[in-house]
Amino acid sequence: MNSMFRALIPAAMLVLSACGAGGTGEPPLAGARIGGPFTLTDQNGKIVSDGDFAGKYRIVYFGYTYCPDVCPTDLTKVGAALRTLDKQAPRTAQKIVPLFITIDPERDTPAQLKQYVGNFHPRLIGLTGKPEAIAQVAKAYAVAYMKQPTPSGYLMGHTQVAYLMGPDGKPITSLPLEKDPPAIVAELEHWVH
Repeated sequence: MNSMFRALIPAAMLVLSACGAGGTGEPPLAGARIGGPFTLTDQNGKIVSDGDFAGKYRIVYFGYTYCPDVCPTDLTKVGAALRTLDKQAPRTAQKIVPLFITIDPERDTPAQLKQYVGNFHPRLIGLTGKPEAIAQVAKAYAVAYMKQPTPSGYLMGHTQVAYLMGPDGKPITSLPLEKDPPAIVAELEHWVH
């Protein structure tokens, strides 16, 4: 598994190298084979599929609720960007559905997700499922992850990316998580029409 994770990282980095290439013209991830159908369970225990979000732009982020630092930092930035859009451009904001897909279904039950996603934005949807379903959707989104044992249990190493997907489910760009919320707002305002 460790070597598989290392092998996937360069592929994920190639996808991410398109970050910041936006501006005008074609979306940075146009034509990339990222995304695909899924059926998972949301934080309310409801079965949802990718088709439930058809016609909406989606922010898709993979992580886990026990993540000590990266996931909460990234989700705080995304949540702040969405709150800014809620105030400054509510029509744009309403076109966006933020999704948090766990890569730790063993611990991330719907109840755990519900408690977690509520900390970041009221519209953030947490998704979990059987390990096989999570593996399939992570692969479709070019996200690698692996369990890393620790003295007190385990952590999950994973690709750090937030994709902006179009209303047709095709990838547009990855959001600049390394920057501040205004940079994320600018990227969303550029691509969401």
